[in-house]
Amino acid sequence: MADAVQAINILNFALDSIEQRQQVIANNISNQDTPGFQASVVTFENSLSQAMQSGGTASATVVPEGLQSGTNGNNVSLPSEMSLMSETGLENQAVSNALTDEFTSLQTAIQG
Repeated sequence: MADAVQAINILNFALDSIEQRQQVIANNISNQDTPGFQASVVTFENSLSQAMQSGGTASATVVPEGLQSGTNGNNVSLPSEMSLMSETGLENQAVSNALTDEFTSLQTAIQG
């Protein structure tokens, strides 16, 4: 049971981080024409991996995306953001499926 709770907590953190990433991507896209705007990205995978290995806590971090700025100082790349959005959607689906599997296993164990 403790393993199931830990798995659910990990998956919940991943879903929260993915949601934060989707919000940041949406903000980047909405500011694609804003002079001087610098795109950001949410990272959490390394932190999650380390927390799972060492038993610590994971965190999501918003960092600059690091793309080169255009003439107006804006560095949003719409194709890059759309690619990240697609990738994030797939991550979201995979984590949601894993969470559903965990709850199904718990339900089966409870019902016997």
